[in-house]
Amino acid sequence: MSDSSPLVAALTQLAALPEVAAASDHAREVCTQLRWHEALRRRIPEASAESRVRGAWASAELDGARSTASIVREIMMGSRERSADPDPAERVIHGAIAATAESEHLRDLVTRSPGQALARLHTAAAAQLVGDRDQLGRPRIEGEGCEEFADLGPAPTGAELRRRLDGIIELMRSASEAPALVVASIVHAEIATVRPFVVGNGLVARAVERTLIAATGLDPTGVAVPEAGHGHEGGPAYLGSLNGYVHGGSPGVSLWLKHCGDSLVAGAEEGWRVAESVRAGRLG
Repeated sequence: MSDSSPLVAALTQLAALPEVAAASDHAREVCTQLRWHEALRRRIPEASAESRVRGAWASAELDGARSTASIVREIMMGSRERSADPDPAERVIHGAIAATAESEHLRDLVTRSPGQALARLHTAAAAQLVGDRDQLGRPRIEGEGCEEFADLGPAPTGAELRRRLDGIIELMRSASEAPALVVASIVHAEIATVRPFVVGNGLVARAVERTLIAATGLDPTGVAVPEAGHGHEGGPAYLGSLNGYVHGGSPGVSLWLKHCGDSLVAGAEEGWRVAESVRAGRLG
C-alpha cells in the first residue's frame, strides 16, 4: 500500500482534524513519557504482563462482567482455580484474559496478516462463549446473527458483512503507513459496529486496538492500558462514543477519535502507575 492510496489519504485527513490532532499529540506525548520510565529500562516484561492483567479486567468490565484486577491477576498467574462450571460473567472474564494475553503474540502479524490475527484473537476470546466451536475464529455465515452492541443497530449480514470485514482488514494493513491512533481507533469501532463474529466482538475489538497501538510504535513497551482508558469515564461514555461513530456522521467519527485519544492518554497514565508499582515491588 503506497502513501498515495485513497485509504491512507482519508485517514490522514481525519488525523488532521484539530480536535483529533490535539488528542493524538497528547496521547503520543504521554506514551513517550511512559516509554522512558525508569522501571522500564530492564523490567518491561514484568510491567507489560501487569498491563495485560489490568487490560483484561477493564475489557471484561466493559462487557458487563464485574470482577477485580486481583482476581484476574490470580487467574493469569495460575494461583486461582477456574470454575468447572463458569457462569456467563466468568466466561467473559476468561475470554478477556485469553484475548489480551494472545495480543502479545500478534504484533508482527496484525498488519501483515490481519485476517489471521483476527481469527486467533476470536478463538481466544470466544472459546467459552460460543455455542458451537465451529463458530470460533471465523466470521458469521448466513443465518447467524449477533446480539452484541444492539444500540448500534442491526449487525450487517451477507455481502454487506463481507464488504465491511474486507474494509477492516484493509485498515489493519494500512497501519504501517497511516496515522496509528486513527487506524487503531477506527478498527476498534468497525469491529464493534460490524460484529463479524457471533459473540466476543467487544473483546476482540479492544484486543486488536491494544495490538495495533504496540505494533505501530505508539506504545512499543505494551505497558499502556488502553482498555482501562476506555472505561475511565464509565461504560456509558464508551458506548455513547461508539454510538456517535455509527449514527453521528462526521462529527460523531471525530468524537470517537477524540475519545480514543483521550482513552490512550488515560491508558498510558495507568501504565505509568503500573511502572511505579513494578519499581516499588508492589503489584496489586
